[in-house]
Amino acid sequence: MPSAVAFFLIAVVFVGSISTAARARDITVFAAASLTNAIETAAATYEKETGDTIRLSLASSSTLARQIAAGAPADIFISANEKWMTWLNDQGLLVPGSRHDLLTNRLVIVAPKDSNLSPIKISDTSDLTTLIGPNDRIAVGDPDHVPAGIYAKQALTSLGQWETVAPMLARTDNVRAALALVERGEAPIGIVYQTDAGISDNVKSIGTFPENSHPVITYPVALTGDQSETKAMKFLLWLLGDDAGRIFADYGFEPVATTQANVPGK
Repeated sequence: MPSAVAFFLIAVVFVGSISTAARARDITVFAAASLTNAIETAAATYEKETGDTIRLSLASSSTLARQIAAGAPADIFISANEKWMTWLNDQGLLVPGSRHDLLTNRLVIVAPKDSNLSPIKISDTSDLTTLIGPNDRIAVGDPDHVPAGIYAKQALTSLGQWETVAPMLARTDNVRAALALVERGEAPIGIVYQTDAGISDNVKSIGTFPENSHPVITYPVALTGDQSETKAMKFLLWLLGDDAGRIFADYGFEPVATTQANVPGK
């Protein structure tokens, strides 16, 4: 086991040393909007099993990271990319040894369910602008700060399409807002995660970006609150374990690793 993980797990042994006030606290989780359905199910399952209360705040990773940096009382942060987790770490706002890669995802193009668009193979010879009309836009999380949009820009740049596509984008505050534009028919196509496409009955996936066109889509998780808050530690360990992994897999995510078997007392 990596030394950082060992250091983190040792802290869980000290359950009996936390204060009564800490025991009474709810667990506040700031999570990327693309995790909405999966993390809501995971939190509800954990609450039923333990009696602890999970409070969720769901938004773009960039928005959540800035809120944490401004003093928002989050115990756990799950980002949709490495950038915003590293940004918090550089400011000394993560609990040492608590950061782990939790999940991975894929980037896809979606269209309304009743669209006449057929499945396509996305490559450096395809032209996404041929899928939309002259006055239409491609829905996407804002590439300036939303992880899904950042990945989209990286993929389009790699495929030599960014300069052509950039003026045709409808930029949104988070990936779920981009999905909603396509669901409502306000955009003929959108670039979202495959998990977003999977939870919607109103869109269909028509293409998947090549894995080598962008960095691996990774969701890191870490503690951002008081290191002595053992409730948050235990929930984070549960998120990294098999039970939570099965829930995330049901929503199309791929769990990166499990550590539950190494939790003292399990």
